[in-house]
Amino acid sequence: MLRLLKGEDLDALSRELGVTAAVLSEWREKFLAGAEANLKSREPEPADDEVLRLKAMVGELMMKNELLAEKARLLEGNAPGFPWRKSRG
Repeated sequence: MLRLLKGEDLDALSRELGVTAAVLSEWREKFLAGAEANLKSREPEPADDEVLRLKAMVGELMMKNELLAEKARLLEGNAPGFPWRKSRG
């Protein structure tokens, strides 16, 4: 395929490889179409900004939740009669 893209003669390459010129042409066209499709970048959609905003919000809420859980754990350890701690007896 690269040899065709570099400009080698289609008929000569077809004879050398034992593949018809039509098949080589088809392969070249498919290769170029796939390359073109992969090089195109996806256009951003309006929902992309919203998704990023919500992901940031989730991350922030998770961090706050972890900090609050750690704070509660420390308070429980320092105050045996902490209001929501179940008595063990």
